[in-house]
Parts: sequence; structure tokens; C-alpha cells
Amino acid sequence: MCFMKKNLTGNIIDQISKIREAANLLIDRELISRGIEGVMPAHGSVFSFLFQQQGPVPIVSLVKKSGRAKSTVTGMVKTLERYGYIYRQACLEDGRSFHIGLTEKGWSIKSDFEEISDLLIQKVYGDMSDEDRECLVKLLGRIEENLI
Repeated sequence: MCFMKKNLTGNIIDQISKIREAANLLIDRELISRGIEGVMPAHGSVFSFLFQQQGPVPIVSLVKKSGRAKSTVTGMVKTLERYGYIYRQACLEDGRSFHIGLTEKGWSIKSDFEEISDLLIQKVYGDMSDEDRECLVKLLGRIEENLI
């Protein structure tokens, strides 16, 4: 009996890993086909957050929203800045901190971002009912909480 539980757990983790890999490949293909350079699937959380803002925001806001380590977010910000999608500016209140915002180039990919996101959601859920979608999200949330 225990062997089966371990086997099922291994299958779940393996399946989640395969789903993530397939999703990232879909995103990569779409970015390439649209000529968007320097953006990786992991950058989606940065763009998603910044597209909702009216102007530059403290990087700590992005760190909190994304749930990722500050060093990870800082690395993503540096990459996106290097490709011209975002800019950094010093925080007037705290010289150790900075604000980030989207450049014109960053804003220009918003519709592509939304289209890719819609395509990904469509592929992920397929013809799954709303009830099944809700149940799946709840169960995945429980798994995530168990691991934290």
C-alpha cells in the first residue's frame, strides 16, 4: 500500500513537471513567432504585475506579488531592462531601493502577452467544465500549501 502512495506521489510531481515544461514550450514558441526577444516564460509574472500599474512601482511590490526571492526578481528585472522592456529609477525616499516601470517597448507587447495568456489558458483547460476547473485549482492550491 505505501509503495502505491509513493508511486502516485511521484507520478503527480512528474506530471506537474511535464505540464510546466509543455506550457513553457508553448509560450516560447509564441514569443518566437511574434518576434519578441529576451522574454522568457518566467518573466510573465513581471509583465502581468506591471501591466496593472499606472506608473513605476517599488521593486519590493513585485517581489511580494510574485512570491519569488528578491534576487530572482532582481535578475529578471535586469534582463528585461537590458532588452529595453522596463526601466529602473532610484527611489527618492530610500536611496537603497528603486522603482520599476514599463518602457514604450514593454507596453507594446501587452496585446501579445494577453493573447499568449489566453491561448495558454485555452490549451490548459481544453473542454474542462467550470466546476472541474475550480476543483483543480483548489486541489493544486492545497498541494502548494502542503509544501510551504
